[in-house]
Amino acid sequence: METSSMEERNLPVFELGPCESGYHLGFLVGQRFAKQIRSRLATDLIFQNQLLPFAKTQQSQPLLRSLSEANRERFPSYWDELLGTAEGSGVAVLDLILLNFRKEILPFVPKTTVSLEADAEDCSDVLVVCDSMAVAAHNEDANVALLGHTYLIRATLSSGLSFTAYTYAGEIPSCAFGFNNNGMAFTLNSVPPSEDEIVASGIGRNFISRDLLEATNMDDALTRIRSSGASVGHSYNLIDIRARRILNVETASRNRISVREVQETPFFHANMYLHLQIQQVQDENSLSRQKRAALLPKQTKTDFLSLLGDTDDETYPIYMKGPTLYTLCTALIDLDEKTVSIIEGNPKERQVTHIFLMSSWINAD
Repeated sequence: METSSMEERNLPVFELGPCESGYHLGFLVGQRFAKQIRSRLATDLIFQNQLLPFAKTQQSQPLLRSLSEANRERFPSYWDELLGTAEGSGVAVLDLILLNFRKEILPFVPKTTVSLEADAEDCSDVLVVCDSMAVAAHNEDANVALLGHTYLIRATLSSGLSFTAYTYAGEIPSCAFGFNNNGMAFTLNSVPPSEDEIVASGIGRNFISRDLLEATNMDDALTRIRSSGASVGHSYNLIDIRARRILNVETASRNRISVREVQETPFFHANMYLHLQIQQVQDENSLSRQKRAALLPKQTKTDFLSLLGDTDDETYPIYMKGPTLYTLCTALIDLDEKTVSIIEGNPKERQVTHIFLMSSWINAD
């Protein structure tokens, strides 16, 4: 077993593997990031004020039990990662269940005067595949509680598969973006289905995206999503670097799915369903970003980064600086250069803090 770590700016990178099992992977991550995991649990107001009190009620028990059983049965290795992370960091398994399934639990938390914090993860993506470039650019936006509570996991499994995943403290990799040595990558956009579209005790989005980290190609990634049995909806930007393709995939419960191929017209996606017909909550933040993005130039990579760094709308900027929502970083995936760059700070400034050369890492055909 070889493990190493390095600090670059604010975002730590942890390299580990080959890992003998999911539990082993989770344990090493939990051990390495125990401080960040404990800090997040202490400061995350959604966890403290909504999830934890709900978990102490009798009303929550059937939901938590069935969620746990369904996901453990479907993805036993990923469930073991969660258990290993809890053991390695010395925190309660229940706490990490609540973090990993917060999107699947919060719709069932009674709306009380305590429930004031919004669990928003308002990411923005702009994507294109044309003759001159093939690029996916992604703002990773989250509640300000996540500041200082994220890290990059670069793991090698016993199978030989390697992945890199931007990871929230206490959660399995990755609810944000990642890529693997099969040349597959993804970014994610949260979407807000109405409450009657949510199926209790389905498969959690964290477990579905963890499964995508092991996809072999675009067809395999789509198969994993189509058969997922998700509890709540999500939008996936699937990137096949070898095939030079990008798909936007919108999903909902009961295995409803809509697939859109990204081509020469730049495609912007915020946090509303754009092509899957479904009842959804109207999100003013997302609608505002969608309108603003439509006005901005999208001809070059520089345009894409300027768009994602736009702060013209003071109420709902594309690049967020608080007080509730914050752009944690920006990822730029270039399918032709076969690079993944991470920018901390406004992407307009193009201050790349991490760059990964996928061409030296992708498995040979």
